[in-house]
Amino acid sequence: MPQIKEPWFTTFFIIMLVALLGGVSGGIWLLIRHPDANTGETNSDRPLAQSATSDLPNSSRNNQDDSSRGDKSKAPGKFSSFADVDGVPTGLFKYGGSTTWVPLRQKETPSINAFWPDFQLLYVLPVSGNPGSGTGIKMLLEGRLDFSQSSRPLKLEEYEEAKRRGFNLEQIPVAIDDISFVVNPDLDISGLTIDDLKGIYTGKIVNWSEVNGPDVPIVPFSRSPLVGGTPEFFIEQVLGNEELGSAVEVVDNTTQGLSEVAANLGGIYYASSPEVVPQCTTKPIPIARSSEEPFVPPYKEPFISPDACPGQRNQLNIEATKKGEYPLTRRLFVIVKKDGGLAQQAGLAYARLILTDQGQQLVQDAGFVSIR
Repeated sequence: MPQIKEPWFTTFFIIMLVALLGGVSGGIWLLIRHPDANTGETNSDRPLAQSATSDLPNSSRNNQDDSSRGDKSKAPGKFSSFADVDGVPTGLFKYGGSTTWVPLRQKETPSINAFWPDFQLLYVLPVSGNPGSGTGIKMLLEGRLDFSQSSRPLKLEEYEEAKRRGFNLEQIPVAIDDISFVVNPDLDISGLTIDDLKGIYTGKIVNWSEVNGPDVPIVPFSRSPLVGGTPEFFIEQVLGNEELGSAVEVVDNTTQGLSEVAANLGGIYYASSPEVVPQCTTKPIPIARSSEEPFVPPYKEPFISPDACPGQRNQLNIEATKKGEYPLTRRLFVIVKKDGGLAQQAGLAYARLILTDQGQQLVQDAGFVSIR
């Protein structure tokens, strides 16, 4: 019986069908094995807790916004001027928080509003109590603010509270700040170490004679750590999370703290350097990390006596901060509510504006150190 030959197109069709099926199955295997083509991670390579920890305070993801993971041209700090920033929303947006930000707020808010008049910014005070980093974050969590300003990092419990409310928080550092200590202008004291400060504010050192000063009782003043990021930072970094001593007198704000020190020969108070170094009623003092290290003044030398103020004022020792010589330095943060809505858009836009070259110049004009 003669053999029947298959037409050539039938053979070609079978070969193409086999190739197609092989490509599809291979593609499915790659999708399963390599779900993230951008990172090269596999399911077995990716940490199981990554999604749970991506918004924790120590995660590197907290210091960048979502856009920095995609279009790099939109990452914070990539722009020269306010005009270069995109994604700036229209509307009235409420913000609040840290009193440390006052010198910067006074410069950047009018500048931003002048360039982006439809991006209206309104600083909101708390209904009760005093403003501060902790208060601002609480107001943000409760939906009373669109974003907030903080002089301390977010706490774990604040991240967790946000998640309970159905959104995440992100902290974006935008400036560097110092903590300065001021005393009465007539008090003869050359400087204090970190251990001296800890002893004073925990009640172990009660007289200035114990730290090479005159025989005068020490009267320490502080804002409440329940609302202020500065006292929280101080308690963590200087006191090692010990409580303030019973002799510490709590004041509502820096204006009151300065007034108390000016009226009391033994008084001492601490606050953000731009708030206290240039003022006329008290005297900022040098501090040292230890007795073996030199005292570093928070002001440019030579020191300008309060008697010469306001004609002349002490200027911030920016170089010491940049070189890492000043002992108490921290970062200032914009706290963003990552809810996928206008609040998130406003917070990210605000951070991007401050991180432009133009915004960082305002940071320096306000007495802080550029973070870039």
